[in-house]
Amino acid sequence: MAHIVVIGAGIGGMPAAYDLKKTLGKGHEVTLIGTSDHFQFTPSNPWVAVGWRQPEQVLVPIRPNVEKKGIRFIAQAVTQLEPKDNRLSLADGQVLNYDYLVIATGPKLAFEEIPGTGPEAHTQSICTTPHAEHAGKAYEEFLKNPGPVVIGAAQGASCFGPAYEFAMIVDADLRKRKLRDRVPMTFVTSEPYIGHMGLGGVGDSKGLLESELRQRHIKWITNAKLLEARADGVKVAEHNDQGQLLKEHELPSRFTMFIPAFKGVPAVAAVKELCNPRGFVLIDEYQRNPTYKNIYSAGVCVAIPPVEATPVPTGAPKTGYMIESMVTAIVHNIADDIAGKAPSHKATWNAICLADLGDSGVAFVALPQIPPRNITWAKQGKWVHLAKIAFEKYFMSKMKSGNTEPVYEKYVLKALGILRLKSGEHREQQP
Repeated sequence: MAHIVVIGAGIGGMPAAYDLKKTLGKGHEVTLIGTSDHFQFTPSNPWVAVGWRQPEQVLVPIRPNVEKKGIRFIAQAVTQLEPKDNRLSLADGQVLNYDYLVIATGPKLAFEEIPGTGPEAHTQSICTTPHAEHAGKAYEEFLKNPGPVVIGAAQGASCFGPAYEFAMIVDADLRKRKLRDRVPMTFVTSEPYIGHMGLGGVGDSKGLLESELRQRHIKWITNAKLLEARADGVKVAEHNDQGQLLKEHELPSRFTMFIPAFKGVPAVAAVKELCNPRGFVLIDEYQRNPTYKNIYSAGVCVAIPPVEATPVPTGAPKTGYMIESMVTAIVHNIADDIAGKAPSHKATWNAICLADLGDSGVAFVALPQIPPRNITWAKQGKWVHLAKIAFEKYFMSKMKSGNTEPVYEKYVLKALGILRLKSGEHREQQP
């Protein structure tokens, strides 16, 4: 009997545990380790931060749902990983041995790299549901005495979609409250241009998102480095296309949210031969670590080089579709290894993003994620907003039921095609 341990109970780890147990059966043991008792549907966090969702609406209890599928769950942080001995230690003193390890921890949020950033300092975050809840309380206070707002993504960030979403959602919420005229807004990003997204752009993402920002009276600064955050504003350095300093901006702000750069979580990053210098797990084409062949990894914690060099550092995003395909490849390759077969399954590194804009939305499809692409498509419409709400409900039900069907491959691409046709879109390329 093989023992497979999955570290991380998020969008990659929880489906991985479900799929491994279903595929391998009762003859093998699957243990899921997470730092929280609840699965967090992170794409809904921007809604939590403005009060459109309550935290409990985007959380799913893990233990009762995975245990009914025969998966052991431990709600503890991993404090040490010893891959040479196939062993890991937990914060409560437990020591576990494994035959296969799947690392799906997500990132460490690198707030310490920029003075004054993070929920414990002067910027809000929507990267976790507790952070979004904290941001929601700060937003309620802000509404009592509104003023300038700064929202963006710091240098080294790789997750730009939620920053755009949050800026647009805040704009929409303020308009509903009849407060928008009292709130100057600035979007600050390390991207070389609006709509780059860490992907080199997707279709007309530049034009679409610039148009949205203009329409909503949101100013922007690109090629920007966040130098410091303070209680009353931020200091930002703007660069040209050669990376040379153009200007430093002092932006007043009464409510500030920045997506930070990511790093690997400490217990994993401490194993130098497992990771790159930022602590992200190195993998081969089969999602295996080149040094430790029984260690696999999926999701944001995987090392992926930037799509292209940019004047200010930006990372490549790991979208839900990509993570899903990583998980599928891992499950099949572990099953093959147990059966004595060589690994043969590779992830499909495609990008699909449903970006909610509060009262509208933009859908991006990049197949594959890294250019040149077979399909590049971006389109805006109210239907994207509705599609994201429907996707939220479906994915939450999937985590409760243990459904292992591929969400993006089977449902999201099909739904996008149907909704696109209904919206009057008729182009040759169909996602």
